[in-house]
Amino acid sequence: MARVAVTGAAGYLASWVVKLLLEQGHTVHGTVRSLQDGRKLAHLQRLSAEHPGRLVLFEADLLKAQGFDAAMEGCSAVVHTASPYRLGTSADPERELIAPAVEGTRHVLEAVNRTGSVQRVVVTSSIVAMYGDSVELQARPGQALAETDVNRTSTAQSNAYALSKTRAEALAWDMQARQNRWSMVSVHPGAIFGPSLSQRDDATSVQLLRQFLDGSFRQGVPELWLGTVDVRDVAQAHVSAALLPGASGRYIVVGESLRLLEIAQRLRQSHPNRSARLPTKEVPKWLMWLIAPAAGMARRYVRHNVGHPMQFDTTRSRTELGVAYRPALDTLGEHVEQLVADGLAPA
Repeated sequence: MARVAVTGAAGYLASWVVKLLLEQGHTVHGTVRSLQDGRKLAHLQRLSAEHPGRLVLFEADLLKAQGFDAAMEGCSAVVHTASPYRLGTSADPERELIAPAVEGTRHVLEAVNRTGSVQRVVVTSSIVAMYGDSVELQARPGQALAETDVNRTSTAQSNAYALSKTRAEALAWDMQARQNRWSMVSVHPGAIFGPSLSQRDDATSVQLLRQFLDGSFRQGVPELWLGTVDVRDVAQAHVSAALLPGASGRYIVVGESLRLLEIAQRLRQSHPNRSARLPTKEVPKWLMWLIAPAAGMARRYVRHNVGHPMQFDTTRSRTELGVAYRPALDTLGEHVEQLVADGLAPA
């Protein structure tokens, strides 16, 4: 059995990584921003009670170099999921989002360099580290994103989050190449949905589902494609990447590519009682372009993404990591049930 360090252990994805590792019999060292925040740690404390002695929590902050060494002591693998994220716009994206993501990755990997037991590092990246706008893929066979792709077009103004993931991953691969003790794998999920182990409501998928459920999109949605994936499948990809000796390089982790209207259709299938509030049509691109500022979208984004299909080559995640993707119908249905049960969405 392995001893694995997981950064940002209280997070939406990381909690499932911790749960899977514990269920497989491994020991987990999880880092959290504060050991005093009982509300954010309640689900981890429940996991600890279910697996006595095999989950140890450590306080560590991405913006500070201290804390990660203690968490990694004796660990053979490190899963780095922690990364800053902000809903909405930022007045200073470089300072508030991009720099913390890059410096946080640097702090974690510097601790890895000081910890002789670590042999494998898994970095949670994103498909947005591979492309800027879906229009970039239109000349490809099947409009498919590949694991060799790198985002070269996002800026702090156009998509600060994508730029933060791109720069953090680039730094990680550069630091890995400067030594020969530990290997690295980067996992690139799409939009993550599925039930949460905690009652936190700050995940982007929660905000999007709420907008579907409360009728915000009743009048229609843009013709936008999302690479969707179940949080449990993303967690499985991380666990396999951490523990399988043959795992290497970058992995796209996406279950289905769906238009927003197709997401609404699946929600209608799983929860027909909510049909009245769900959209039944797509807003024409020309109209979407006109109303974009009022809808909180940049016209440049509409021009380069609306109406441009996207697909994803997930061959390696299926064959090398053994990920068997759940249908989006099941994922979305279970996610809504969890949100209602936790009082995060109207019954």
